[in-house]
Amino acid sequence: MLEYISIIITAIFVNNIVFAQFLGICPFIGVSRKLSSAVGMGAAVTFVMVIATAITWLLQDLVLTPFKLGFMQTIVFILVIAALVQMLEIILKKIAPALYSALGVFLPLITTNCAVLGVAITVVQKNMNLGESLVYAVATAIGFTMAISIFAGIREQLTLTAVPKAMKGVPIALICAGLLAMAFMGFSGIKIG
Repeated sequence: MLEYISIIITAIFVNNIVFAQFLGICPFIGVSRKLSSAVGMGAAVTFVMVIATAITWLLQDLVLTPFKLGFMQTIVFILVIAALVQMLEIILKKIAPALYSALGVFLPLITTNCAVLGVAITVVQKNMNLGESLVYAVATAIGFTMAISIFAGIREQLTLTAVPKAMKGVPIALICAGLLAMAFMGFSGIKIG
């Protein structure tokens, strides 16, 4: 049980996918102008990241490792993630149109989100079992959602603030992202167990 708590706290705070591993930066900067779109992106990433991690872990354990095809890991994982996103888009359109309309805008963006691929590869590199992999994927997705939501809140507040003309837009956003990353470095001293 302590292992799972350690995985959760580490994935959300200490090794945050955005602030410590620098994965998922494109949606972090691009989709974080409004809090509502940031939360939508976070929900879509959570959904895809957990399912993709489960499928890629099973493929690694049942196909790639036994048949000594580990050299094809990255290509196979990218194809699985792209196919998964396409299938989810089709299924959601048919079964749950309301959920599709809520997530539909963000699903194509997830295909190119390196955070999903990064988690799938990390669980294999760390030799996690399926349970640990799923906990890590959920916790990492929560960390991603938290990071993008905090950043979106800051960016919304910045639109109401008198920022010097030369710093408006991307420059002040990058400064705020750097300050957030430094703030999250404060969690690196947390020790579990």
